[in-house]
Formats: sequence, C-alpha cells, structure tokens
Amino acid sequence: MAENVLEKFLRYVKIDTQSDESSEQTPSTHKQFDLGNLLHKELLSLGYKDAIIDEHCYVIATIPSNIPSNHPAFGKVPTIGLVAHIDTSPDVTDTNVKPQIIENYKGGDIVLKGDPSIKITIAENPTLNECLGQTLVTTDGTTLLGADDKAGVAAIMQLAEDLIGNNQILHGDIRIAFTPDEEIGQGTKFFNIKKFNCQYAYTIDGEMPGELNKETFSANAGIVKIYGRDIHPGSAKNIMVNAVRVASEIISRFPKDMAPETTEGHQPYIHPHTVEGTVGFATFKILFRDFVTTGLDKQKEIVEKIIAEVQKLYPAAEITFEVKEQYRNMLDTLEKHPVVLDNLFEAATRAGAKPYWKPIRGGTDGSRLTEMGLPTPNIYNGGQNFHSKNEWLSVDALKMTVDTLKHLISIYVEKSSL
Repeated sequence: MAENVLEKFLRYVKIDTQSDESSEQTPSTHKQFDLGNLLHKELLSLGYKDAIIDEHCYVIATIPSNIPSNHPAFGKVPTIGLVAHIDTSPDVTDTNVKPQIIENYKGGDIVLKGDPSIKITIAENPTLNECLGQTLVTTDGTTLLGADDKAGVAAIMQLAEDLIGNNQILHGDIRIAFTPDEEIGQGTKFFNIKKFNCQYAYTIDGEMPGELNKETFSANAGIVKIYGRDIHPGSAKNIMVNAVRVASEIISRFPKDMAPETTEGHQPYIHPHTVEGTVGFATFKILFRDFVTTGLDKQKEIVEKIIAEVQKLYPAAEITFEVKEQYRNMLDTLEKHPVVLDNLFEAATRAGAKPYWKPIRGGTDGSRLTEMGLPTPNIYNGGQNFHSKNEWLSVDALKMTVDTLKHLISIYVEKSSL
C-alpha cells in the first residue's frame, strides 16, 4: 500500500460505518463489513497471513515477534493487544463524509464549507491554539468526520505497515483487533479474550496527545415507558392521558446540576438521551454515569423518586422503569497491573506528548475488556469534538500516536531484557 497515516485515515472515513442502537444483530449495521473487509484485505496484502474477519465483523491479526533467539528478551516479552473500533456514532450521519484538509493551520475559527452556519471555534476548542502550523482535517459541516475511531484504526494500520520486515524496532507478538458497535456499547459482545491471547491491551480511542485514560465512568442505562390514553383532543377532557406530557414532566425534574452540560471531571450525570412518543405511548432512554459505581444506585433512586412524584399527578398513566448494567470503571483493575500504565506513560513521554492521566467521560471497549480480565487503558488518537459535525483531527497528533505505539512496544522489550 505504501500509504501514510493521513491517506489511510481519509480512505477509511469515507466508508459509512454508522452503528444502530435499535438493531439486535452484531454488527448492528451490515455496512460495517465494508470497512471490516477492507482492513482484512489490507492486512493480508501486508503479509499478515493469520488475519481473519468473523461473522460478527471482528477483524483480528498478529504482528509476530521479531526478537532474535539470542536476544536477552527472547521469550519474555508479553503479548500486547491494540484495539480500535470501526463503527461511528448513531447521533450524526456518517453518509458521504467529505473531509476538508487544512494545511499549516494559521489559527482562528474554522468555517465549514458544507454548512457555513457551523463553525469550529477557538472558544469551544482551545486546543486549536496548540495546533498552529499543523495539518488539520475537519468535516464539511454536513456529517461527522469519523476520527472516533477511524483515527485509531489508521494508527494501528500504519504501525502494522511500518513494522513489516522492520528489524530496527524490536517487539514481541502484537495482536490487532478492530471491533464493531463500540458506539452502542456492544463492541465486546462477541470478543473472545481467550483467542485474542494477550496479557495487556490498549485501545486507541482518545483525544489529543498527552491525555491518557485509566479510568472511565461506571455506566447503566435506564428505560422509562409511559402508557397513556389517546382520544380526539376535542373530547379529551377528563379522559386523555398524554404520555408525552408525562415524559416531559419526569425529565424536567432531573437535577440540573447533574447533567452532561453542567458537569466535568469526576462529576456524575443523569442524561436523558433519546425520547420518542405519542399521546398514547412515550419512552425515553437515560444514561447513568458515575466514576463511583455505588453512585449509580443513588441515581436510580433519584429517578424512582421523581417517577413516584409524577405518578401521583397522572394516576391513570402506567409508568415502567428498568435499568440495565453497561460497563464499570476500569481503574481498580488497571492499578493492579502498574506495568501496563507505567509503560504507556513512558511511551507517551518519549514521543514528546507530555502525558497526564485524565478520567474519560465516556466508555471505550477498554472498559469492558478490563472488566472481562484483559487490562486495557486508552491512548489518544488526535481527534476532537467526537459525535458532531464540528469534529476535527490533528494529523500531527495522529502521527504522534503512531510514534507512541512504536515506543510502547519497544519499552516492553527493553524491560523484558533486564
């Protein structure tokens, strides 16, 4: 292929891989195979003969160790996994992405050509001030970009290309995995950790260089269903039970200081995520997020109390509330494996990224993989404003991600040589 990482990224983002929360299949959309099959083909063409794509659109391959038998680290280096997801968010369309390249960014707000009313502003994106002179990629304002997580995919594929036949960078076995449906919380649904056969792994699914993630929210999802009674509004007095009105009454009582738009850092939130309804029936999904897992029970109690209050106002409405577990904070498990964190921090330092640990206010495949027994912190990929038409990527940052991965695999060899 002989492509650079930008060329790979641009090819990947033009492939529509949007996932679908309403689907019960894996992958949730068949079009994810369009990118999955392409990656499988590219890995085979590079010479990775064990590359496979399964019926659920998981792409798996091995970059085999190149450590000579007379090297002191031979047989001692743990197998490392690198993971990225191929799907994009259901929140914004991924159809007909037209990436816009800005070379030698000179600063200031960025107006998007496809919809000039949409801007990437310095006020909302202060990290742009760190990108002067860099090459940026944006959307045209009509779609998301797909840096979440095709930037991670491109970084791994660039590493795979750079390591083929390269004896200058010594490394142990490296396992690659590209997963579907991460954006709908199903990225590890059929992930076979035993077959993946790694001691540690890393997701490449973060933001700007330096930001490393070893803790995520613990997460649950709630579903509220409201059964009302529909009747012609002209004869509705004392008969109609408006399910939409009941839903809005419940949502309006959610704590204003416990919302995504009013919280940051380690602060928890209760987030009404999707709402559908008519007079006769309404339903909405709630995202519960807290870095302290027991806080999820408190959030559930808050909503239960609100529903009880609203039920008294609308006694003829039938309201049901169900909560399902999603994922758990990976911090406790990761801190039991300091090598996986220490090596990442050192790799980022060597790459010039000035690393720091930051809680990630969202989930990654790493959350579930860690919970399943594979310690998996998260690495930056150079993107910003994920899940929106304002999404953008620093190509220079993406290149630093590739450099970080190269340092990471080298550090494992160095430490195994001691």
